[in-house]
Amino acid sequence: FLHPIIHLGFGVEFNQPAIIAEALAQAAVHDGWTGPFLLETEEAASKIQDSKSLVEILDQIRADPKLRMAAHWDDGNKVRDGILARAPNEMIKYAAQWKVGLDELEVKTAEMTNAAVYFTGGAQHPPKQIKFDFYYMHCVNCSIFFSSFLKQSWITPEHKARLLLFKGWLDLAMYASRRAPDPLLDEIVNYRPKHPKGSWDGIFKRVVEHEDDGHASKLVRALKHGEQICIPYNDDPRFRIKEDMWLKLGHMAIDSVEDTGEPWVRSAGFDEAWEKYEDRPKAQL
Repeated sequence: FLHPIIHLGFGVEFNQPAIIAEALAQAAVHDGWTGPFLLETEEAASKIQDSKSLVEILDQIRADPKLRMAAHWDDGNKVRDGILARAPNEMIKYAAQWKVGLDELEVKTAEMTNAAVYFTGGAQHPPKQIKFDFYYMHCVNCSIFFSSFLKQSWITPEHKARLLLFKGWLDLAMYASRRAPDPLLDEIVNYRPKHPKGSWDGIFKRVVEHEDDGHASKLVRALKHGEQICIPYNDDPRFRIKEDMWLKLGHMAIDSVEDTGEPWVRSAGFDEAWEKYEDRPKAQL
């Protein structure tokens, strides 16, 4: 369900009307099962006065056993058939606690980006290899375009806020759908890159030369963008990814796709997802 807005984001950012048309057509033919969740969350949010941060809500989701265990390994779609089928009221209750005021679009865009990177980069499973979750990765790759949406004068502030709310609420549902793994910040803070002296320029060069379907380069680009827009909020407790953690995440991203095994783990909160991956060398533990 994130692909149409990712395509829309590319069309808007690079001023490509044909890509915008293609994105809207793609959205029009997608299943509409996310709609009731978003509209019911919107209604619930209208009755709530105070807003909690996304990372606070991530913590709440992880502490709720019914919601955390709602998705099953054999579900065809773990958001639709797991979260929204077995714990819809809980999901709506938590998601509705994140709100966006018209006077806080920039900080909330940065918060959404930071939170997505936090639960994506931190969803590791030591002692297994470092790998990024395929589904969480899309939450990060999509985040970059919300800065482009903010720059568009033809999008009203009300619509910018609503788009951002829907993105944040879907990110929360996506997080829950993979068994809400504990984001392990130590895995990021203590990460030892394959090329310790490497810079962002070196990471960019490697990811451009890496042969894949484009997911890795989009992830690296979104991580660098996240670093740029989150700099003003390094002292804000809503932002758990900060300072040199961004560069370490860039290294983690390119190192992980260059490593052995499938480049992306699928559904990182399930033990089953990690069975085919190797343990790290003892020197890295």
